[in-house]
Amino acid sequence: MNANIEHASGALAHVPPIETERRGPILQITLNRADKFNVLSGAMIEALRRALLEAAADPEVRVVVLAASGRAFSAGHDLTEMGADASVAQLQALFNDCTELMLTVRRLPQPVIARVQGIATAAGCQLVAMCDLAVADRNARFAVSGINLGLFCSTPAVALSRALLPKPALEMLLTGDFIDADTARERGLINRVVAPEDLDAEVEKLALAIASKSQAAIAMGKRLFYEQLERPLAEAYAQAAEVMAKNAVAEDARSAIARFTQRG
Repeated sequence: MNANIEHASGALAHVPPIETERRGPILQITLNRADKFNVLSGAMIEALRRALLEAAADPEVRVVVLAASGRAFSAGHDLTEMGADASVAQLQALFNDCTELMLTVRRLPQPVIARVQGIATAAGCQLVAMCDLAVADRNARFAVSGINLGLFCSTPAVALSRALLPKPALEMLLTGDFIDADTARERGLINRVVAPEDLDAEVEKLALAIASKSQAAIAMGKRLFYEQLERPLAEAYAQAAEVMAKNAVAEDARSAIARFTQRG
């Protein structure tokens, strides 16, 4: 092997899977394997979940931004970990670990915003769907393309079926075709589409708007929002009424309501 190639391979082996950056109340976690299109390898999944759990325990973090380096947000699972030698048990363990990552995003008390550039495919698209909000540059593209390799994207289907209407979600899953950023916004996968040069500013604007609100109310509201979706209508209203009553007697809300009622 060429010495330069050996040196490059050794250097890449020491590249951390993620990088983190604090900007006031915002924590940005960046997938950091641009050389591999930020695939969700076992190491990437473990590092990302650990960083999210640390963020959950940090009261100074109000919003988490999930970003990626290079030309892709994430190309999904690392197919080298899904080779011919992988057993059903090994693959199920990998998918279970990925599921725990997705549930960690959803259970985090802070809102998580996906900052998307390039492609987000398969489990990478799943990750975008599981984030609470998503902003993409207009060149971003999304697909759940496992079907092109004879593999239906079953775990991404869980996320897509909850973020999109059933027929658009199933069309993506059955065809493996890419959709562009505007189509992704129309179908509910992402919130905003901006020019590539405006992506960071738009994400920052959205994150700061959320960070300026009551931290307690945001945490209670995020949890209630997702839990009530899985309940029948009457049960959802009952749960919402209980949460809203508890929220209304919290210090932030009590103080704000008092200020409002005392005006004039």
